[in-house]
Amino acid sequence: MIELESVENAFAGGGNRLCFIDPRDSGQCIKIAREDRTPELRRSQQSGWSRLKPLKNFDENTQEIETYKKIDQHIGPAAYALVPSCYGRVDTDLGPGICLELICDDDNQISMSLKQYLWQNGRTEQLDCTVAEFSSKWAALGMPSRNLLLHNIVVQQKNGSPHRLVVIDGLGWSGIAKIAYLISSFSQKQAKRKISRLSPAIDALLKTQANNGAWGYHGWLEQEKRKL
Repeated sequence: MIELESVENAFAGGGNRLCFIDPRDSGQCIKIAREDRTPELRRSQQSGWSRLKPLKNFDENTQEIETYKKIDQHIGPAAYALVPSCYGRVDTDLGPGICLELICDDDNQISMSLKQYLWQNGRTEQLDCTVAEFSSKWAALGMPSRNLLLHNIVVQQKNGSPHRLVVIDGLGWSGIAKIAYLISSFSQKQAKRKISRLSPAIDALLKTQANNGAWGYHGWLEQEKRKL
């Protein structure tokens, strides 16, 4: 049993899960369901036939592990330049979790989201090069994902500059796109379509900032939380 002790110890959180530094290894993190977003609660909030779906359909940890199995089977080691390594399920005092590689900068701080990096630094030449390299690899490998959201991508920095982008959430094909796992040409086409939306999303965020718009809800990591 891994002791996370309190939800207050989470360094980040999303719509359904909280993320903690693994107390056994600071190079790893553990994701658990939020108390108000457990699979059981999420299913109970559905209506009609949706409430009869298997519990695993509402369990993001289970879905993520299944996606990683497919990544290993259909893509292999090259994928791990673009996504964190996954170390499987763990039991914690706050509920079942999944253990993954924690992406950090070379100064041993947790890498910030692409959304936060852009908000703080704008669109730099080095970032554009890093985005272009990431996009090319993502499409060529046919990486499975839902829409690539800026707060689900982190910017790993080296010597204070963007070094690589890593997708930390939102992996896996959904719906009819699941056939892409079996047909490499289709997976590449789908991945290219997803990645084509990244640059417009960057432009839209910077336009929002320029117009004094609101930041939004997800993706901001306070400096104190970034420290290991």
